[in-house]
Amino acid sequence: MLRLDNNSQEQPSFWESVLPPELFQMNEELTQVDKLLSDERLLTPFQQKFGTSMGRPTTAVATYLRMMYLKYRYQLGYEVLVKEVKDSFAWRRFCHLSLEERVPESTTLIKLTHKYGEETVKTLNEILVLKLKESKVVRGKKLRIDTTVVESDIHYPTDTGLLNDGIRVITRAVTKLKKLVPGIGSRFVKHTRKAKKLYLRLVKVMKGRTGKDEKALKETRDKLVKISEKVIADGQTVQAELEQHREKSSTVKGLTKRLGNWLEAVEKIVGQTKEVIRGNRHLPRRLVSLFDIGARPIRKGKARIDTEFGRKVFIGETDHGIISTYEVLAENLADVTLLQSGVKGHRRLFRKRLKAVAGDRGFYSKANEEWLQDTGVRQVSIPARGKTSAERRTYQRQSWFRRLQRFRAGGEAKISLLKRKFGLRRSLMRGDAGTKIWVGQGIFTHNLWQATRIA
Repeated sequence: MLRLDNNSQEQPSFWESVLPPELFQMNEELTQVDKLLSDERLLTPFQQKFGTSMGRPTTAVATYLRMMYLKYRYQLGYEVLVKEVKDSFAWRRFCHLSLEERVPESTTLIKLTHKYGEETVKTLNEILVLKLKESKVVRGKKLRIDTTVVESDIHYPTDTGLLNDGIRVITRAVTKLKKLVPGIGSRFVKHTRKAKKLYLRLVKVMKGRTGKDEKALKETRDKLVKISEKVIADGQTVQAELEQHREKSSTVKGLTKRLGNWLEAVEKIVGQTKEVIRGNRHLPRRLVSLFDIGARPIRKGKARIDTEFGRKVFIGETDHGIISTYEVLAENLADVTLLQSGVKGHRRLFRKRLKAVAGDRGFYSKANEEWLQDTGVRQVSIPARGKTSAERRTYQRQSWFRRLQRFRAGGEAKISLLKRKFGLRRSLMRGDAGTKIWVGQGIFTHNLWQATRIA
């Protein structure tokens, strides 16, 4: 049963009336965030999707939202978050929890985060931006756009490293299934130790590579591929044996499904490793992780690191530093293809107010510039790519164009802030849905924090 807020907030508890009020005093930021989150419209998405009178009462939505704010604002893990809320009178009051009430467990918060999903988080962001628009905190007349990469929580991928990981996880899944279902996997042989030795040998060769070790490198790779193929074949045999067992517990069903996913992924890695051995290094749908299948290798031309592994994120920021629109992309699409959808996302909230758009040259195309002008954007500040004509140079030297480019440069600082303070450097939730939730929660927390600074 969905609970929107705790009834204990209506009347203070005995301990709150006895203890000094200074213990429960929230700082100015939390006081203002509490006021913003008290808007009933922020509870509407939960009522529409999850409102039901059936089942056990859930953690109150008001408590969940405030705990998520604290988590992303101060970069806390779930366990640490629960501990800190338990130990702080002020944080308990902020989260609408009396001293007698239990703080939700970390596992409960994790389950609720997955249950509510990415669409609910995106709707919350839109409601907050509309609230700021109605109170005239933001006007939405100008928009700066940029893209960044949110890295996945994976190690640096190599084909041989992925093969070693695949052998390990398949063996681990089969070992667990053999304990739960007697009689299966009798012919399955563990190759983890041998695979690890080969992998470490490869790492040693790669570190001291002089150009003369190509033969040893190729031989070791071939051995690791053969072991992987052997493990896949044995794993498929175990799968076939499991299909003959009709009575299976939920644990066995879950492990069987997981084993199937591992086998499919490792088979793809074996295929792409063979292609690399043949000399083909241009693989369009290259797998870079067993644990986050959707992660992509993305090159952004940075000096610090040339290739990042994760997902591209489009960010649209309006005046006063409020992020009005964002999108987590499944593919590494060119920036020029993202402009129209990003502007439409901003317009959905601000209607016809948009008068100026600023972006870097990656968003430039003549079609994009003409589309913006046809839709009522009077000032389009996106530098042209390549060699420009004298007429174009004169156009780009206008004072309003340069002013908007200075406004656009602030978007780089905003992305840096999101990465440093709000968790957008690396998503600790895996998969497309998990990354969308992580990014949405980080941006929602940022917008709440920013609203307290400009209100």
